This record gives sequence, C-alpha cells and structure tokens, in this order.
Amino acid sequence: MNKQQFWQLIEAARNQASDPNDGEAVVHRAASLLATHPAEEIVAAQQALWDLMADSYTNPLWAAAYVINGGCSDDGFDYFRGWLIAQGREVFECIVADPDALAEVPIVRASAADGVDLDCEEALSIAWSAHVMATGKQLPDDAFSIRYPELDLTWNFDFDDHSEMTRRLPRLAALFLE
Repeated sequence: MNKQQFWQLIEAARNQASDPNDGEAVVHRAASLLATHPAEEIVAAQQALWDLMADSYTNPLWAAAYVINGGCSDDGFDYFRGWLIAQGREVFECIVADPDALAEVPIVRASAADGVDLDCEEALSIAWSAHVMATGKQLPDDAFSIRYPELDLTWNFDFDDHSEMTRRLPRLAALFLE
C-alpha cells in the first residue's frame, strides 16, 4: 500500500464514519477496512502512515499545533498530526502547505470556542490494529522506518512568544491567543 492507497482508505473511512470530524471514529473505521486487506498490504500501510507523518514534520505545523492545543510536546505533535491525517488528504495537504489555514477549518474554529484539543493518538495505530484484527498478531518490528526531515531553523523560537506567533500565524493567533 502506497500513500495514494492509504489516502483512499482514509477517505472511505471518513465516508463511512458516523462523524467524519471525529478522528477516533474515522481511525476505527479505517482499521476495520484495512483489516480486510492481505497482511502484506496492512504492513505496507504502516510505512505509508509514517511517510505522511514525516511529510508533516515541520516547525510551522508544530507551532500551529502549539497554538491550537495550548502547548505541544513531541508526542502531542505526533497525536496532532494523527488527527490531521484523519481529516483527509485535501485538508492535510492544504495545512501542511499553510498551517495558518487551520484557522479556516470548521472543527478548528469550534475547538477555539470550546477549548477542545485536537489530537488522535489512535491514528498512529491504524495498521497495528488492522494487523491484529486480520492475523491475531502484532505488526513485525521492521514494519516501518521513520525518516523525519530536518526542522527549519528559522522557526527555532519560543512558541510562547505571542507576538512572534501572531506575526507568523496571524489567523490562528487571532482565534486562540486573543
């Protein structure tokens, strides 16, 4: 399974989930759908997922997650990107290209109003869950590798600096920092 096929899986899961904005519902549906595939495709899906995690490993997106969730640890950033993947390819690609565009996503606007963090740790285990469902066994230890890019040093500043965040992510800052 490549990234294109993984995105098709996520889209099918979003279409079948009771609430496509509920990352956990999408992820559970995706794992169930993936479990119907051959074991080798399930294993390949794990690499596709982590390739998307690497594609979204950027300082600007991390800063956006920090603003939205009121802080963001390493693990928190993984869970935020899991949530972002569960939103589907169109949203994912738009946001990776322009993290400040999160301010235009309805669920993000709603989270600003009600203070709900946006994360989905379960997204990181779609293939693991599917593999257990399909085979009764855990994924092989060598099912994936992570190749994170270098972070952009121009974004190496204190994310608690509201004036800098407002300058770099003005739409998100207007929603979450004012």
